[in-house]
Amino acid sequence: MYQVFNTADEVSHFAAKRILDCIAASPDMALGLATGSTQESLYAQLVRLIRQRSIDVSKLTTFNLDEYIGLGEWHRQSYRYYMHEHLFKHLPLSRQRLHVPDGLADNPEKACQAYSEAIRAAGGLDFQLLGIGSNGHIGFNEPYTPFSSRTHTVALSDQTRLDNGRFFSAHSEVPTHAMTLGIQDILEAREIMLLATGRHKADTMAQLYHGDANEALPASALKHHHNVTIVMDREAASGLPEHMQNANPRTR
Repeated sequence: MYQVFNTADEVSHFAAKRILDCIAASPDMALGLATGSTQESLYAQLVRLIRQRSIDVSKLTTFNLDEYIGLGEWHRQSYRYYMHEHLFKHLPLSRQRLHVPDGLADNPEKACQAYSEAIRAAGGLDFQLLGIGSNGHIGFNEPYTPFSSRTHTVALSDQTRLDNGRFFSAHSEVPTHAMTLGIQDILEAREIMLLATGRHKADTMAQLYHGDANEALPASALKHHHNVTIVMDREAASGLPEHMQNANPRTR
């Protein structure tokens, strides 16, 4: 379940290689995507590997985890824009198959319901990529979100807005609400991979490793899943037992 590497770059390569293998084996798969600093390197490596190996991605369907309410797709801090810049524009993907929650939806609640239904209509997620927030959130599922939740709107916690404020010019610009895939939607993915890098994630990862599944730590819901890989660099894993901190050799 746990994989530890020396560096964040090695974490990204391991994840990119696994996603590449999944796409190569099933070109029409449904892939759940995440955003964040850790994923930037992953997407860069994934693009490179896909090009190197001439993997067909034209039939790939993607669903992103979340989006800020109030930000349109061309807002530089929207997650749709992030995906365009880091992945979508670099590969011959079909726009009709690229799904990100609509932050400008007239009826966000209805749009959330439709998003979960679209995933089910696609046959469910074959692979879900996750990051983790400092308070243990996955997607934007804040602490005490029911594990049974479907795609929903959420009021972002002060901690999440503080953490994400580095991407905005002022804290007042950080959106207060978002749309996010629900924890139940995430758990229904056939395979899940969570990435965590950096010393600032060490306490959270230690809580995840040592604790039981508890809605106070949303990521702990993954303990209920049969096919999860949690990938960390040595800094993020520094709060785990010593024998867990032995890094895997990097493979190309």
